[in-house]
Amino acid sequence: MSDTPLSASRIEGLFTAQDGSYRFSRWGRQIAPVVFGVDDTTLGHLKDAMASVVGIANMKFAETDPELGANLMIFFCQDWDELDMVPNLDQLLPDFEILKSSLKRSGANQYRNFSFDENGAIRVCIVLLRYDEHMAESSIQTIGVGQMTQCILLWGEEAFKDESPIALIPANGICIVKLNYAAVIRAAYDAALPPSATNPSHAIRLEARARLMLENMETGNDTSV
Repeated sequence: MSDTPLSASRIEGLFTAQDGSYRFSRWGRQIAPVVFGVDDTTLGHLKDAMASVVGIANMKFAETDPELGANLMIFFCQDWDELDMVPNLDQLLPDFEILKSSLKRSGANQYRNFSFDENGAIRVCIVLLRYDEHMAESSIQTIGVGQMTQCILLWGEEAFKDESPIALIPANGICIVKLNYAAVIRAAYDAALPPSATNPSHAIRLEARARLMLENMETGNDTSV
């Protein structure tokens, strides 16, 4: 699959918050996921799909986080009110009742909350997913790839408003991260770049690395994506 490299301005937009500020952040530790609300079979397929995205960043899932136990917590529900039965969720998400009311009012089927370490790197991500009729139209593999793509970096709220970063391979229906977005993810985890940034000039550095990595992916010099 061939993709056009993303421009520096497009990359800047990916990490621009609603208030217009540039906010880039990647994980500063190994990701240790835990998923609630699915059966064991579904869990296995979901984690395999998520792991494929983590691999783009040259990372692997950890069994546990030494400080927190789990640092990526995903909660599936059929209705937002079901989350009332999750112990201590209101401690993980301050003002949970206000949040829940907002999700119900807007008809949302997903929500992500990030927290950060002293370097601005992602420390914890909490994901709430309401498995509605729209989500049910997607395979578990697609959901796993899509959600992990959303969690692997701190994207702007409207980063993918006009274009999805994922695509289905027509021949087999498998969901993948589009190569040009995969290149951005790979570049974002380059050790030469900081774990967080607030200056838009960071997007220029990211674009240069992503362009080179996309070339490597397309020529077969990078076989891990």
